[in-house]
Amino acid sequence: MLVVCAVVSYAELVTKEIQIGFLQLPPVVVAMLFFLILGNRVMSKISRRLRLSPQEIIVIYGMMLIASMISSRGLMEDILPTLVGINYYTNETNNWDKIYYPYIKPWMVPFDPAKGEKQPVSKGFYEGLHYGEPIPWGDWVVPLACWSILIGLVFFAFICLATILYRQWSSNEKLSFPLVQLPLEMARDGESGSFFSNRLTWLGFALPVFLFGFNGLHALYPSVPGINLQLDIHQYFTSRPWSDMGFTVLYMSLAGVGFFYLLPTELLLSLWLFFVIARLQEVAASAFGMEPQGMPHAASSVMVGYQTAGAYFVLALYFVYIARPHLKQVVKRAFGRGKMDDKNEMMPYSMAFWGLVGSFGGIVLWCQAAGMKPGMAVIEFGLYIFVQAIVMVRCTAEAGLIMTEGSWNPIDIVGIAVPKHVVGPQNLTVMAFTDALYTRDLRGIPLTGFMDIQKASDEVRARRRKLLVIIFLAILGAIVFAGAIQIWLPYRSGAINLYTYPYVANNIQFFRENQPMMEGSVLYDWQAPVFFTAGAVVTALLGWLRLTIWWWPLHPLGYAMSVSWAICVFWFPIFVAWVLKSLIVRYGGMSLYAKARPLFLGLIFGEFTMAVFWTVIAWIWNTPTPFFPWP
Repeated sequence: MLVVCAVVSYAELVTKEIQIGFLQLPPVVVAMLFFLILGNRVMSKISRRLRLSPQEIIVIYGMMLIASMISSRGLMEDILPTLVGINYYTNETNNWDKIYYPYIKPWMVPFDPAKGEKQPVSKGFYEGLHYGEPIPWGDWVVPLACWSILIGLVFFAFICLATILYRQWSSNEKLSFPLVQLPLEMARDGESGSFFSNRLTWLGFALPVFLFGFNGLHALYPSVPGINLQLDIHQYFTSRPWSDMGFTVLYMSLAGVGFFYLLPTELLLSLWLFFVIARLQEVAASAFGMEPQGMPHAASSVMVGYQTAGAYFVLALYFVYIARPHLKQVVKRAFGRGKMDDKNEMMPYSMAFWGLVGSFGGIVLWCQAAGMKPGMAVIEFGLYIFVQAIVMVRCTAEAGLIMTEGSWNPIDIVGIAVPKHVVGPQNLTVMAFTDALYTRDLRGIPLTGFMDIQKASDEVRARRRKLLVIIFLAILGAIVFAGAIQIWLPYRSGAINLYTYPYVANNIQFFRENQPMMEGSVLYDWQAPVFFTAGAVVTALLGWLRLTIWWWPLHPLGYAMSVSWAICVFWFPIFVAWVLKSLIVRYGGMSLYAKARPLFLGLIFGEFTMAVFWTVIAWIWNTPTPFFPWP
């Protein structure tokens, strides 16, 4: 875990080009698992008693998975920069000291809200300390201890939610959990038909090794030609209405093709087709004279962004609706009336149910102490935990998306009913912190990891009840390791010299966005309720068609995710995987699909291993790295 925390922090924050930890199956975990298995082979030759079993390897995989997520966008890259960013970037132009500081509780931040801008704790964080100057660890103790209460409550709510949902999704709905397939194949090393003994695995591995080996040499020696892995479509459409199309860049990821090969072809079709339809909607709207207006929290227009928001709500309700029999049994068990067997669950259902209720209540109380009204806290974290997070984890468990990212924030949903400024300055101030920490960037959300760890443990016949202690230890260890590294690193190198997104973008985005609402009235946007309702209706229709017409090919998840950053990045690998799998299944049947599977798993294995390889090379020799197509 310590190695994972260090590698993720260096790769993402220092090299800036290799985002190695925020995917839901992080490249660093795959590569570290490979090195672990190589070591396991050596140890088994020394003594069979020293060989790790598949169950032990999966436990290590789970702990590394949690460590990677917490080190990246799942926690640390969001919280630390957010707590000092507002102080460093306050100036006479934005007047944040007058607008926000009166509403910030002193225990929430490492600086003193009463003493103005660019205090030593934030200036040293962003500009680096002078030689011999000590890191102000003491200034961070109180705010991190207070925020750790909220963090612990959210994590525990996710663990309870994962316990409640897992049997329904795994046993009742038979979801495939595609992201678990590669770690399981690796953990079963040595069994008959081993993943590592298949020649197709190494053929798939060789393709990205060649590609990123070549591009790595290009980064070191620019005279060596490189292979371009991205193409900006906008350069070919420079006039309206086509120029009003949202972010459309073609990224080529062999690992992405490998992951999406595991999905049903109808789901692949839905994921790339709805992305294309969303972009065509924007072009059509421009052609009819509608002025383009960007969705604040998505790479799309307001028109399409609010459609996907409506889709999220319908999907969340749908998932609850189809799980009614299971959820009824869980509630009965919680009240001591049910007879459902929960001996092998991560925790008893009664503990999971009341833990979820209690942790959510604790979250609301924490937000109230920070200055947020209880009703607003219920909206903020109710939407985050029970809508955004549930849809994101469904996207990994069913749709195999290796990146979780949404297209709206709770404040966008508030804007459907009332002008956003009526939320009030105290709520907007606290939400600027919690949105940056939780609701804006959903990459690395740990709920998906908690679900995948359960699935992996089932496949190797490990006891899920024992996972609870493992997960708690992993969370605690990762917070300590990653927190120490990511406080030390900016004070040593200066955050302004590190990766810009966590230090100059996400951490202050909502202070910039909320400023007009803090200073005065904001006009009500009629598009919000109209397109939200349209998205809800379309999603309900798609769901009904799937239930009533057996051959209906389009999945509502594809519509909901159509303009999320995950699809913006992976729409082309999804399209390639759809073409290849369709041809393989059509002309070779399921037997050829199964035979080709190691080839596609090898693509993932190779690309992720090369990401760690170039990270280590850059770390040792301070050299540039090649671009990896999952920004």
